[in-house]
Amino acid sequence: MQKNKIFIQIAAYRDSELLPTIRDCIKNAKHPENLRFCIGWQHAPEDEWDTLDEFKDDDRFTIIDVFYRQTKGVCWIRSEMQKRWNGEEYTLQLDSHHRFTKNWDTTLIKMIKDLQKAGHKKPVLTAYVPSYTPNNDPVGRSKEPWWMTFDRFTPEGAVFFIPAIIPNWEKRKLPYPGRFFSAHFAFTLGQFCVDVPHDPKLLFHGEEISIAVRAYTKGYDLFAPHKVVVWHEYSRSYRPRKSWDDIPHWWQWDKESLSRNRKLFGIDGIEMDNDSFGIYGFGTERTLEDYERYAGIRFNTRSVQQYTLDNNGPPNPKIKNKEEYDRSFYRIFKHCIDLSFTSAPLDDYDVWAVAFEDEHGNEIYRADATPDEINRMKQDVDGYYKVWRTFHASTQPKKWIIWPHSVSQGWCNRLEGTI
Repeated sequence: MQKNKIFIQIAAYRDSELLPTIRDCIKNAKHPENLRFCIGWQHAPEDEWDTLDEFKDDDRFTIIDVFYRQTKGVCWIRSEMQKRWNGEEYTLQLDSHHRFTKNWDTTLIKMIKDLQKAGHKKPVLTAYVPSYTPNNDPVGRSKEPWWMTFDRFTPEGAVFFIPAIIPNWEKRKLPYPGRFFSAHFAFTLGQFCVDVPHDPKLLFHGEEISIAVRAYTKGYDLFAPHKVVVWHEYSRSYRPRKSWDDIPHWWQWDKESLSRNRKLFGIDGIEMDNDSFGIYGFGTERTLEDYERYAGIRFNTRSVQQYTLDNNGPPNPKIKNKEEYDRSFYRIFKHCIDLSFTSAPLDDYDVWAVAFEDEHGNEIYRADATPDEINRMKQDVDGYYKVWRTFHASTQPKKWIIWPHSVSQGWCNRLEGTI
């Protein structure tokens, strides 16, 4: 065991923030001599600004040099980085766009030790950390510590999260208990690299919930730092290319990855076969059901408890009666219908009928779009309508329908798509 050493894993994809991230990490560490970096450097020759020359002869650095068109996705590169762990006492997983507080290294180590003294043998500090903006830094840095809250099950079965400010964080003496794992910030014991390795067959979505549950079943406890230690850039607006822009068969890979995620969790009645996942399956210290009771999420029915929806901290209240426990879960559907501006080009819509149907064509939910909502969506900087709807339903929606009505032309072409 390399005491007090930190194995830092940074996955980078054609990112102009990589060098500033590394420099800031070293600059603000109290003990930079204890840092050991592994950079998953996925880059293109034409990106002249993307160079690691200043670190190639630094003994603290291991660089996995990957031509960007040969990448197999972020989970694959993270899996490769974990294999380079060499007994460092701690590990820090990051993206390639971060900023750090002064003495971030000793701050995080102290949090881990404080949690261990409180009885948590294997704590993980992980969160959607506060944001910064490269073009406005440090002015745009958020000041409050964040944690991760439940957002939704996607139509493909992955669980999505959103950040929220930690309640009463100013008064806390220990990190805040969490349900979820952030792939862009996780600080824990170095042994985590062996105990909970990234599944290289996952592409992107499903990665974080997979790690969260697998870590929990292997005895790790999840927490969010109760102080701001690191900032993260979320918008991606400064980056010209993302991996899904460059990988020719990205959609096919994503489909296979999401199918694997559903199989792991037994979502939608799929039989879960943990044996087929090997080291990428669940542990034996706790069960999947233990996690569901702790977090208030049930995977096979894509449902969640109100206590979780209300953003209360875990563990969820214990319910011993099975029937009462089953009734405590709600199927929540939160879906975004993406619609090009050209598919609804008129300027005088007075209503859009927005509905969802089940597999038999029965309407299970309807909430029409008003002129105000339509006009707001038409100003979206991404260049397409985003029609968000959230609702409770007892059955899985299979189709969405949007039927615009124009003042001048009446009912226009009916639009629909599968979920």
